[in-house]
Amino acid sequence: MRANLTNPRTNQLKQVKVGFSWTTFFFGFWPALFRGDWLWAVIGLIIQLFIGLPSYGIGASIYSIIFAFIYNRIYINKLLSQGYQAADSASKQILLNRNFTLRD
Repeated sequence: MRANLTNPRTNQLKQVKVGFSWTTFFFGFWPALFRGDWLWAVIGLIIQLFIGLPSYGIGASIYSIIFAFIYNRIYINKLLSQGYQAADSASKQILLNRNFTLRD
């Protein structure tokens, strides 16, 4: 399920995935890096290195599984705190159904 978010100050439109992040599941910290979410990309890299190296990659896989459930919510909350708003009524309803706090 996807939602459209727009920033009224810059008129930038972002389409975000709501729910489980398959890209994070398969690629770990890379989706955060490609989205420009530097903080979570660095946190993910550090966690994957410190857990993954001693466990021959098993710990990094566990991180990816856990983080796949929460990363899209973290990213959407970050965008909403930066002033993004639902671009249309369908997106607003999707976000409200998933318990996101929207500003009017």
